Amino acid sequence: MKPALVFDWNGTLLDDAHVLLQTTNTILDRFGRRTIDMATFRDHCDVPLSILYRSLGMSDSEIADMDRDAGAMFHDTYEHFAGKADLREGARRILEIARQQDASSIIVSNHIAEPLRSQLRRLGINDYINEVIAFESRATQFKSMTKGERLRRYIQENDIKPSATFIIGDMPVETNIARDLGLISVSITGGFVSDSRLQAAEPDYIIRSHHELLPILQGHGFFRDA
Repeated sequence: MKPALVFDWNGTLLDDAHVLLQTTNTILDRFGRRTIDMATFRDHCDVPLSILYRSLGMSDSEIADMDRDAGAMFHDTYEHFAGKADLREGARRILEIARQQDASSIIVSNHIAEPLRSQLRRLGINDYINEVIAFESRATQFKSMTKGERLRRYIQENDIKPSATFIIGDMPVETNIARDLGLISVSITGGFVSDSRLQAAEPDYIIRSHHELLPILQGHGFFRDA
């Protein structure tokens, strides 16, 4: 039996926490708000990002302005900065091992599918990914099924065994999805939220880089010859 590795994208495979912080500060500055540091960002970051901006003092009308034209203000700013973001430490290696072992690597993300796939091509890992589960467009982002609901459907349609499925993410939402679907949860620090918030969600494992994922997989009987 082969495992399925389900990765969040932003902050998990892509090292873009600094990019989202920079995007957030650009937006805060545009509305005359005080900019924040990384620790504050990680204390407040949540999805949808309107939760983050509201917690930083932005008004509903300001958030509506930011969301106008399918969130063009956010997306255009973020994509500009994200074009130079690299993969997180050890991410490329674990994806290579998964491909060598004929295991499935799946991305489930709240991002938009086409920009995400463009990043996969830029980073040279498009062939490592079996499936990208993400929103179809800016207009549908956070307005259709949640990432947990979309993953549930994918698992059912592809007859994937939950007990052999690992979900790796940098926010509590991935741990909650794992608990709901019966998956094995792995939280990675250094992403969009603080270590204390990850710990409070009580994932099965907490890692600092993707290098630490292989021993976890081997402990479950997978990739022992890797």
